[in-house]
Amino acid sequence: MATPSGSRPAWLGIPVAPLALGVSGLIPFWGLALALLIYSALGRETDRIVFALAAYAAIIISFLGGIRWGLAVAAKAEDVKPYAISVVPSLVAWAALAAPGHWRFVILGLVALALGPLDLELVRSGQAPAWFGRLRMILSTGAGIALLMAAFG
Repeated sequence: MATPSGSRPAWLGIPVAPLALGVSGLIPFWGLALALLIYSALGRETDRIVFALAAYAAIIISFLGGIRWGLAVAAKAEDVKPYAISVVPSLVAWAALAAPGHWRFVILGLVALALGPLDLELVRSGQAPAWFGRLRMILSTGAGIALLMAAFG
């Protein structure tokens, strides 16, 4: 049930805007992964679908690293560790774009899956609210499964 202010849905206490926008961000993952499977099964050309899915995954993974960078800046962190951790996903995702065949989606899928549990640490350390961890687990799982489905489907 929503709070009296109506700002949060009943589902896991995640605010409506991040939940709706986050879940809508899964549409390209699933739409392109399913299109890739269907086109492959029909013997149709898939190069554009492969490019679009891999590029979208790399962009989203980079965005997730940017969240960490922003939190480090907001916390006025002077330690290199949070900044370094924030750029690693982008670098791995970028390198994955050059991986051959299904490996690009294996790498991108594993990175997407790994980022959810890593983002739970942001909640544990008090840098992000509890709902953020729940949302990130849902979104990382959804993106990761779609990418692995594209890799092995």
